[in-house]
Amino acid sequence: MRELVYYVAVTLDGFIAGPGGKFDAFLVEGDHMDGINARFADTIPTVAAEALGIEQRNDVFDTVLMGWNTYQVGGLPSPYRHLRQIVFSRAHTAEAENLEVTAEDPVEVVRRLKQEDGGAIWLCGGGALAATLADEIDRLVLKRQPLLFGSGIPLFGERPYRPERFDAVETTAYESGVVFSEFERRREN
Repeated sequence: MRELVYYVAVTLDGFIAGPGGKFDAFLVEGDHMDGINARFADTIPTVAAEALGIEQRNDVFDTVLMGWNTYQVGGLPSPYRHLRQIVFSRAHTAEAENLEVTAEDPVEVVRRLKQEDGGAIWLCGGGALAATLADEIDRLVLKRQPLLFGSGIPLFGERPYRPERFDAVETTAYESGVVFSEFERRREN
């Protein structure tokens, strides 16, 4: 069964973007970029990877999920055209290479995707979509940035209090101050 992986940059105070979706303060230069390029090349927008000469093999992810605001951020009609892109929106439509915009229930879509053959499913954002899909997330990969935003879009949007346990898998700290932490959902036997 395929995994749903929430792979995202997050500030020390728990925001994936600032007010209005701003993310320009996140560190995009430094030794942590080598870790992204080596292990998570599929998460780099296709145009950027081509410009940098980074090969995207879809060896981790072959599908990316986004809410409309996350999709719209880069201004590209098909930001991850090397992946199957599914954008959730009840109010918007778009057409582009390997892009599907749907008003379907995200939980039902993810459950269906998990039954298909393929690689992991990348939950790119945003926080409201992550809150909706929280029970379906199998793995968290957080790129904790040495920043405080104070306000903005939280890692998980509003959801009821219900503690859930994830187990630490791996943590890598970089000189840039960015820390990659990977967690796996604890499955009760």
